[in-house]
Amino acid sequence: MAPYLRLRQICLVAPQLAPVISDIAAIMGLAVCYRDGNVAKYGLENALLPVDTILLEVVAPFKDGTTAGRFIEKTGGRGGYMAIFCCNDPDERGRNANALGVRTANVIDHAPYHGVQLHPRDCRAAFIELNHTDGSDDILGAYPPAGPDWQKFIRKDVTLALTGVEMQSPDPAGLAEHWGKIIGVAPEGAELKLPNATFRFVKGASEIMSALEFRVADRASVLHAAKARGLAVAGNEFLLGGVTFRLVA
Repeated sequence: MAPYLRLRQICLVAPQLAPVISDIAAIMGLAVCYRDGNVAKYGLENALLPVDTILLEVVAPFKDGTTAGRFIEKTGGRGGYMAIFCCNDPDERGRNANALGVRTANVIDHAPYHGVQLHPRDCRAAFIELNHTDGSDDILGAYPPAGPDWQKFIRKDVTLALTGVEMQSPDPAGLAEHWGKIIGVAPEGAELKLPNATFRFVKGASEIMSALEFRVADRASVLHAAKARGLAVAGNEFLLGGVTFRLVA
């Protein structure tokens, strides 16, 4: 199989799923496709919403002592939790990351799905996961973490695509180079360009996944919906689920 890498999923973390999930669904015109009972063993509950072929997940801890809970405490609830990539061989990419000094934090093996999660302290800014689902290299193919029929829940009348991820760091060029080495994508300036999304690295006080960029059909109506849900809107963006939702044409 030819090597490939795509953004498959972004995971946000919140103290509770409500009202974050209902706010995302109402404002962005998205639908929940799945709630995965398998995350309960990590002390979490979750919900996933497809944004075209990229999944947007929110997890929330329901007991003390979870990694997600510690992440919220450490960051004050600011910043995305995980960037999840599908690829041809997550084990090989995991070994390459290990050779860079990036430890494997967890391996998930639920056939036909196989995922390698890398340690967030070594990745910096957020967790990185690399995964592959046997027999589903079609971007609209099976993806077990999103449920058996996630494709039926794609809505495109309001939000068309998740196009970009913004990462902040006091050393954005250094973080871009580090993430580029981990995922095997050479930086172009302070950007990592994937076939379906671009990671942009900008100056910031701390290392976090700071913003998500969405292409929407009508920015004004989405911003109006955000205001109606009580969110503070500034320009073409608002804060939700610990990250800035930025709307692009």
